Amino acid sequence: MKEIALGILASMFFAVTFILNHSMELDGGSWLWSASLRFFFMLPFLLVIVLSRKGMKPLANEMKSQPARWLLWSFVGFVLFYAPLTYAASFGPGWLVSGTWQFTIVAGVLLAPLFITVVGDKSIRQKIPVISLLISSVILIGILLIQVPQAQSVPFDTLILGILPVIIAAFAYPLGNRKMMEVCNGRLDTYQRVLGMTIASLPAWILLAVYALFTAGLPSSTQVFQSLIVGVSSGVIATVLFFIATDRVRDDQGKLAAVEATQSTEVLFVIIGEMILLNVPLPESVALIGIGVIVIGMLLHSYHTMHLSKNAQAKEKEAELQH
Repeated sequence: MKEIALGILASMFFAVTFILNHSMELDGGSWLWSASLRFFFMLPFLLVIVLSRKGMKPLANEMKSQPARWLLWSFVGFVLFYAPLTYAASFGPGWLVSGTWQFTIVAGVLLAPLFITVVGDKSIRQKIPVISLLISSVILIGILLIQVPQAQSVPFDTLILGILPVIIAAFAYPLGNRKMMEVCNGRLDTYQRVLGMTIASLPAWILLAVYALFTAGLPSSTQVFQSLIVGVSSGVIATVLFFIATDRVRDDQGKLAAVEATQSTEVLFVIIGEMILLNVPLPESVALIGIGVIVIGMLLHSYHTMHLSKNAQAKEKEAELQH
């Protein structure tokens, strides 16, 4: 339950991304700057945190020992995640991007067979947790209900350009996160891992920034300020909270799916945020029903996670009694 609470709290800070990316797009800011500036602003904050915790040397050693894997999975987890999200924001409003992003709930569950758990001398390929997939599908139905009213008024090409990049991001984020947990194998804390992934993804962000400079010119002061807010709120606070939650349950696919499903609450925060900050009207009744379905899905995930924890504790007690 603590991990699910952390996931929901992270979602609240993640929601800032969708609201401000839409706001920057409305102001005429380039998505290239929105993407790269976030990670440039994340870097100094993370450096201060890791340095204060005396964690730079272990991080440097880890990155030197497996540079190719750090570069690959940081690119997947950060660049293939965030660049498509900001690109999609230039074609669709925040509700469309954040709503489609919830596909990551199902994507995360479907990725399970790509990972292998070592038990003793045996390597066991992880299986898709069927119950978690079914519960995540309930949440996905709620997301679709939210999309229906607005999708009817959006041109088809806008829908495609606003949806396809986000589906790529929806697979890339949990894949990069899980693979980096596998690479680190508990040797680094969350702050070190996020900083390492930020550093390893910097070459891509620098290239995007250079391209933006020559094609769109310098970013406006408003875009720089809003990117700073996104960098701190979403890039540092939300990412660290979410990674802490997933780290704690990384060995249990069912619990991991439950934590990743908390991202569905981003839609609720985005709807509220856009209503307050961008004067977006209250969703229609069908969308409100969708919100209710999402809440039900989250409650089911919470109940299932509690059930898994109780079963695990019961097995541990039984094993102790046998010994």
